[in-house]
Amino acid sequence: MAAYEDVKARVCINESLRDDELRAILAKLESDKDKEVFGLVCKRWLHLQSTQRKKLCARAGPHMLRKMAARFTRLHELDLSQSVSRSFYPGVTDSDLSVIADGFTCLRVLNLQNCKGITDAGMVAIGCGLSSLQSLDVSYCRKLTDKGLSAVAAGCCGLRSLHLAGCRFVTDAVLQALSKNCHNLEELGLQGCTNITDSGLTVLVDGCQWVKHLDINKCSNIGDIGISSVSEACSSSLKTLKLLDCYKVGDESILSLAKFCKNLETLIIGGCRDISDESIKSLAASCNRSLKNLRMDWCLNVSDSSLNCILSQCRNLEALDMGCCEEVTDAAFQGLGNGGFELRLKVLKVSNCLKITVVGIGMLLELCNSLEYLDVRSCPHVTKAGCDEAGLHFPECCKVNFAGSLAEPDVLL
Repeated sequence: MAAYEDVKARVCINESLRDDELRAILAKLESDKDKEVFGLVCKRWLHLQSTQRKKLCARAGPHMLRKMAARFTRLHELDLSQSVSRSFYPGVTDSDLSVIADGFTCLRVLNLQNCKGITDAGMVAIGCGLSSLQSLDVSYCRKLTDKGLSAVAAGCCGLRSLHLAGCRFVTDAVLQALSKNCHNLEELGLQGCTNITDSGLTVLVDGCQWVKHLDINKCSNIGDIGISSVSEACSSSLKTLKLLDCYKVGDESILSLAKFCKNLETLIIGGCRDISDESIKSLAASCNRSLKNLRMDWCLNVSDSSLNCILSQCRNLEALDMGCCEEVTDAAFQGLGNGGFELRLKVLKVSNCLKITVVGIGMLLELCNSLEYLDVRSCPHVTKAGCDEAGLHFPECCKVNFAGSLAEPDVLL
């Protein structure tokens, strides 16, 4: 027994391994569960595990945040967001943000979505203290104004992603601050920021020319001038553009995208009722290899000819929503095999397309074995009984929504 105890003492791992060696072991653990187990070995290992932790999701006030800052000294990502349905009182406050700005100086990603209690004072603290911040989400923080968000832009010059959906007081002044300070901005979410105008977008892309993802859904003051400025300035980088219910956007915007943005992958133009066949055909020809997701529901001037171009030319298209396009008929699906490639379409929504029949769906299925979701709600000529009677065979994994009982996929929502 004495010999055993002697051997045990000589091989104690805590005496044999230095901190940097233990950190190297921790770095090789892939799952979060294994990393948590690592911290249960002893206090020393827990301390090392804490200092190496990069991500944290928390619900805490200033006192607890100070303790967390002392423990998680190398934290890169902090998630304090609240869900719409399950919020807590008083929620995140400006005092919390002051503690974060002082204590988490290595922070790169901060999620404050739905933290409705924070104000410009908290944003000023973030701008002063978190110079390494690269991503900030303050969507639906409805008290924020240009003052606080401009302070973030001035202090966090490395910002790459900023989400401001639902921040109704935001104006072009924030876009001007971003243009001046944040030249590496890649992702900007402005959904529902109705005070944003074409002038703001033009100023934005004067300084931010590497934007990849731009969400201006429901920005009702945006029109062709702003979109044309974006497409020309960010021609090589733009991959996602969301313009849902931007009713001032018309053919000029789409023609500009077709001319400059050859790498465009996702385009949402639902509710843009002035867009017509002419521009859609040009888009199909220019983005025939890049376009993957296209939402164009309620584009009432779009007809069979442009949709046929989209389906026959965009060989990598995976999701298409053309719901409520009243002029679309079965002719949109004719001759699709002439392109010499099989459709890769996974999601197709044709709800409320009153002129589409079982015949058109049958033509589509002949060339598309990858379909996973088909929405034919309120299509009076496409029913389950009609499809069965016509002998249509849907792909095994395909869900067909005849009456609205199926959950929709996330794509294009």
